[in-house]
Amino acid sequence: MEIKAQSKYVKTTPRKLRLVAKAVSKMQPMEALTALSFLSKDAAMPLSKTIKSAVANAKNQGITDDSLKFLKIEIGEGPTLKRGRAVSRGSWHAILKRTSHITVVLEKVEAQAPKIENPKAQKTAEVKIENTADENKEKEQK
Repeated sequence: MEIKAQSKYVKTTPRKLRLVAKAVSKMQPMEALTALSFLSKDAAMPLSKTIKSAVANAKNQGITDDSLKFLKIEIGEGPTLKRGRAVSRGSWHAILKRTSHITVVLEKVEAQAPKIENPKAQKTAEVKIENTADENKEKEQK
């Protein structure tokens, strides 16, 4: 099951957002929110808002925080605002104010039941290891 959240027209360049998104994409969403709160990048705030929104969407569907992981964090380019600055000789230098679109997709991770090992199988494995150690000692003595 996929849970999606989007933020559009974020007034931060995609390059800056991708740097932050790459840092947290391998974490669990709740770990990523904690890491983003301590990150000294301004791009961390809009990304954390989008992740919080995705986690809230998951809670509305009855999915717990612990059973979520990132499927993808996508940072796309939004429209660029063209501004300018007057310079000497009647010239004009362009100032491009870039915007971004953030898409966070979470997926539910199925919890695996822990394996219960057969105690007899464990004892036989230990016995086999001890036997091979004894055989090695006998070979060394010969």
